[in-house]
Amino acid sequence: MANQGAKKRKDENARHMAKLRRIIIACNVVYVIVRMLIFYSSFTWKHWIGLVVTSLAYGLPYKFLDQMARPSVTDDGELIDGGFDMGTGGICGYLHDVLYITCFVQLASIISGKFWYAYLVIPTFGAYKASGLIRGFMSQGSEGGVEDEKTRKKREKMERKASRGQASRGQAVRTRTR
Repeated sequence: MANQGAKKRKDENARHMAKLRRIIIACNVVYVIVRMLIFYSSFTWKHWIGLVVTSLAYGLPYKFLDQMARPSVTDDGELIDGGFDMGTGGICGYLHDVLYITCFVQLASIISGKFWYAYLVIPTFGAYKASGLIRGFMSQGSEGGVEDEKTRKKREKMERKASRGQASRGQAVRTRTR
């Protein structure tokens, strides 16, 4: 009973990774069957490169997610931690996004090669996140600086106005009596 949460997380992660594995295999099988066997006459070396690129784009995030989902055990084999919660955001969510975008690009590229441009979403989003992080670091130095007179007076005026507005209404906080 002590590690029920860890056991449950371990099982959830195993099911989740199996689902991701089935999605990746299904996308690859559909691509190979449709693109290589049905549309074989238009299959070129570029499509081989595309298959390698999508395989790498599947493999790397899947490997990272698999390492995150792996449970921690003691030397005796006792379960300590069931692994990372795959439902959370952050890097785990971004890795899932890369997998799903890769699925879309691979399957849509059967229809048209123009869908490869959808891969540009990944570095564009990364640049957007990095620029926000960099801007956050750059603005740190100016936050602790001395406030000029005009800004200070404006802030004090807004604070007085806000406190006056609450006091002038005369509304007291009412609680329910039983």
